[in-house]
Amino acid sequence: MAVEDRKTSVEREIAPGAGYAGDVTPEQAWKILEENPDAVLVDCRTQPEWAFVGVPDLAPLGKKAALIPWQVFPSMQLNPEFSRQVKAAGASEGAPVLFLCRSGARSRAAAIAVSGQGFTRAYNISGGFEGAHDEKRHRGSREGWKVAGLPWAQD
Repeated sequence: MAVEDRKTSVEREIAPGAGYAGDVTPEQAWKILEENPDAVLVDCRTQPEWAFVGVPDLAPLGKKAALIPWQVFPSMQLNPEFSRQVKAAGASEGAPVLFLCRSGARSRAAAIAVSGQGFTRAYNISGGFEGAHDEKRHRGSREGWKVAGLPWAQD
């Protein structure tokens, strides 16, 4: 079956990005995760971000986000095991893999990188978990997973 035939209705609406499947809103990401049992969300932030800011809660969908850092704290060097860890988390090359970071920059780089490894449906979640800075240089008031009102948890 061709990749286009396997795409969800939401995926068919997404414009491809340069080197990856494209950008999706947090709401579109949720819908893809809901519609496709093989879809995986990879939160590619760092361990301190997961601990202090929170993580997406996919329990209502019967799923759990894969927490795989794109860059390793504290050095912030690229994670040399990233693609292998994405595969180990259950992501398959023909299924949607949605990447989430703080604001959408690292997750776009991650989507591009795994696309080069054969993942044909690697998406960047635009706005990330917290979104860009507002006029007061605060995150979390304009865009992102939290602003969209999607489930999240913090330990």
